[in-house]
Amino acid sequence: MKKLALTALASGMMMSSVHAADLTIGVSMALFDDNFLTTLRNGIESAAEEQGVDVQIEDAKSEVGTQLNQIQNFIASGVDAIIVNPVDTDATISISDDAQAAGIPLIYVNRQPINVDLLPDNQAFVASDEQVSGTLQTQEVCRLMGGKGNIVVMMGELTNQAALQRTQDIHDVIATPECSGIKVIEQQTANWSRTLGSDLMTNWISAGIEFDAVISNNDEMAIGAIQALKADGRSMDDVIVAGIDATTDALAAMKAGDLDVTVFQSAEGQGRGSVDAAVKLAKGEDVDQKVWVPFELVTPENLNNYLK
Repeated sequence: MKKLALTALASGMMMSSVHAADLTIGVSMALFDDNFLTTLRNGIESAAEEQGVDVQIEDAKSEVGTQLNQIQNFIASGVDAIIVNPVDTDATISISDDAQAAGIPLIYVNRQPINVDLLPDNQAFVASDEQVSGTLQTQEVCRLMGGKGNIVVMMGELTNQAALQRTQDIHDVIATPECSGIKVIEQQTANWSRTLGSDLMTNWISAGIEFDAVISNNDEMAIGAIQALKADGRSMDDVIVAGIDATTDALAAMKAGDLDVTVFQSAEGQGRGSVDAAVKLAKGEDVDQKVWVPFELVTPENLNNYLK
């Protein structure tokens, strides 16, 4: 029977000594063209190589239909387990049903499936708790703002549970007494994209919107916002910019004095954790239904701890 306890695992604990040379895992990624997901994919490949597991990794190119076809192909080819980074977290019921009908273990990674609390015993979810990410991010922005001022919010894809939760975290934090002087004056999606983040910020600047801080659901949109602000001649000393993921580019932006806040989410740890869970389920072993890889707040004060 599956354990129901929530497990917090540091990335260093994701290494597994399980030898599984005869196993094949099919992996469907939402897209390859994304910095964070590239690191996650690298974590999957590294863990698979270390454990002697064959992995077949496919790019769904942000298309639900493509991802569903990939799942069907994995099932038809008889893989021992499937790892899915969902394109649309609302489409995961169908994916779960198909895998369960085929008797193939299924691991969701990074993006929370809508049916996360209804997963059968041979399915699990490996990620970081999004209630923590947006909360850490916004609490630090609130501190830097002294609990008052105007903010704009850049959201990820509206079909993505992480975007919805991180945005809700923002509103929950500014509803607290110490942050109640903060007001959200604009909130729009830029679909996790640096380019779209830059475009959205350019539109806000052109519209004459005045704000003290930008809170972005991820680093890529935050970097896009920084690019647009600098192109407009705005000093980064005059605006607070916050992201999530602590990507290499984000850490470089923080070192340059442009990004004020990010939240470290171990993409590699999540990738390794998904392979570890997939191998265990494929061998008939128990795994926790939800495996949490911890978030950590990153600021200029502790930046050196995250620079490679």
